[in-house]
Amino acid sequence: MKYKYIFFLCCIFLSGCNKAPVKGTEILWDTYGIPHIFSDNYEDMFYAYGWAQMRNHGNLLLQLYAQARGQGAEYFGEKHLQSDQWVHTHNVVERSREWIEKQDSDIRKMLEAYTDGINAYAKAYPDEIDDMHQLILPARPEDCLSHFQRVILFHFVTSPQDVNFDPSPMIEDRGSNTWAVGPSRSASGNAMLIINPHLPWFDMFTWFEAHTISGDLNAYGAGLVGMPFLGIAFNNNLGWSHTNNVHDGQDLYELTLKDNGYQWDDKVLNFEKRSVKIKVKDDNGNMHSKEFVIRESVHGPVVSEKDGKAYALRVVGLDQPHIFRQYFDMSRAQNLEAFQDAVRRLQNPFFTIMYADKNGHIMHVFGGRTPIRPKGDWNWLGVVPGDLSDTKWDKTHSYDELPKSIDPESGWLQNANDPPWTTTFPNAISRHDYPDYMSQNFMHFRAQRSARMAFEDESITFQEMLDYKMDTKMELADRILNDLLKLTADATDEIIIEAGRVLSNWDRQANADSKGAVLFKAWTDTVKFYVNKDELFRIEWQEERAMDTPIGLNPTMDYLGSLKSAAEAVLEVYGRLDIQWGDVYRLIRDDVDLPSNGGPGDPYGLFRVTNYVPIEDDRFMAVGGDSYQAVIEFGDKPRAMSLLSYGNASQKGSKHRTDQLKFYSEKELRPVWRDKKEINKHLELREMLSPK
Repeated sequence: MKYKYIFFLCCIFLSGCNKAPVKGTEILWDTYGIPHIFSDNYEDMFYAYGWAQMRNHGNLLLQLYAQARGQGAEYFGEKHLQSDQWVHTHNVVERSREWIEKQDSDIRKMLEAYTDGINAYAKAYPDEIDDMHQLILPARPEDCLSHFQRVILFHFVTSPQDVNFDPSPMIEDRGSNTWAVGPSRSASGNAMLIINPHLPWFDMFTWFEAHTISGDLNAYGAGLVGMPFLGIAFNNNLGWSHTNNVHDGQDLYELTLKDNGYQWDDKVLNFEKRSVKIKVKDDNGNMHSKEFVIRESVHGPVVSEKDGKAYALRVVGLDQPHIFRQYFDMSRAQNLEAFQDAVRRLQNPFFTIMYADKNGHIMHVFGGRTPIRPKGDWNWLGVVPGDLSDTKWDKTHSYDELPKSIDPESGWLQNANDPPWTTTFPNAISRHDYPDYMSQNFMHFRAQRSARMAFEDESITFQEMLDYKMDTKMELADRILNDLLKLTADATDEIIIEAGRVLSNWDRQANADSKGAVLFKAWTDTVKFYVNKDELFRIEWQEERAMDTPIGLNPTMDYLGSLKSAAEAVLEVYGRLDIQWGDVYRLIRDDVDLPSNGGPGDPYGLFRVTNYVPIEDDRFMAVGGDSYQAVIEFGDKPRAMSLLSYGNASQKGSKHRTDQLKFYSEKELRPVWRDKKEINKHLELREMLSPK
């Protein structure tokens, strides 16, 4: 369907403009740059959603589509070459062409409408799109599918670092927290939900907050830029969140090379080969091509070679083209049964799901696709022999076979990227009921902090949910600091004595005004504490005491030497041991420079996750962590507060690049406006769009 853009713009700042209902599609932009899209049909709504994403993220969206086509180096230089090779190695573009033909007719029309909206905005406002990004146009429906594959299949399920013989499912800069609280633990008797993904604050991980209303759809939430759907959202009756799954949806197979092929049982198989040319722009703007050959095995493409061996990667989800159908139906679901029917398709091969609804149901699903792996003593988290047919898998577990908990006895559920076995206490799921490869068995300190807060509060209010969401207590400090302070009490070294004094007065939090957190982090970084480093603790982690161990310092270790080294380093850089956390850790973007709070989740056990990189002046700048955040209570009408930490726009010059950082600095969320009268009270811009 082709559209023309008929629009009028009312630049209304903080005015009480209440218009009569209009036909067609209307975008009401509130004062935080959130689009509220009202449309009388789905196709027009998706058109407006594409238009809205372009207004706030036009250059970023087009860059992501170029990268999803494997053309990043062609437009943006050689630094994108590795990404392009990764896309072509996994045949993303060709698979997307196949997937678009398999879409249901209504979904395909919506995808076409979404990309029509992207293209129409670029045509209407060419000056807002950089010249280089203009060359990427037009956007095509298959770009949505390529972008989904690149982000979810080949950066979440697996990623380039996995082929470096460390295929760990825990990726430091990609995590999440989420809670669902049922009526028995809710002070109001209403179910409540915390949404809290932790992602980098840039590139393919950028969220776009929006509100979409059409027919039986009234969904509010956020989707990754370039995706035509809300990935985490709520409607009048239910809501869901995701966390990064501790599941294993990929396997790295070691191939034994032989006679220009590879060993397969008692045979030698030939590789299927294809050649790919990638255009690369150099620093002077000149174009040249690089050609490489991709070899396919029975397991998947060869992604690495080392010491005469080839390594092939097998990934779930390559035959699941209906991701947008699943999320469209999730957004429209009005009860638990309908929501499960939508999720049952498992078209998203990744992510844990946390759910709550108006009827008081809560649910945790260890979602995504997990291979049904052959029996045998194979290291599925490492490298698997690829020369035996006995190790090859072809099927994945169904929805009914996945770990899940619905309305547990405890009345609450949490996930902080820990396995499903520790999602609530008393345990609602036994790991012994599932194959060993389904998930690992551990509980890191951030997850322990998360569970402890829910476990210890038998009647949780909405305000307490907000407070828990912003909690900056370092769980690790409660486990080991008392032992450390006992050691400093007997010290004679002045700097150790002073360090002990600072740490004893510290509030054990990472608030902007916390004095001692910088020193404690410096010390723990020196020692390198982690849950699984048994030798550092007096009592190691124990499954039967999952929330309370490890604990204490190993009395045979020297911790004062490392404390002295850390204290000397802090004193040399900052001139004092009790420097405030927010003086060192900052929220910086454009002309905004504010004190930050929170820190890396582990090993410190911080529920409020903020990840930093060092900058000049020995300070650190936030670049990830808590990204889209929301707390929702499902009463007669949903009650909700939210925040998109870095703002709802990436286009240069937009005030919405930074206008929410102040809330982050002050540990607050902002109100969510879903009623049209309420939206009009906080209206910044009105747009009308109509099809031909």
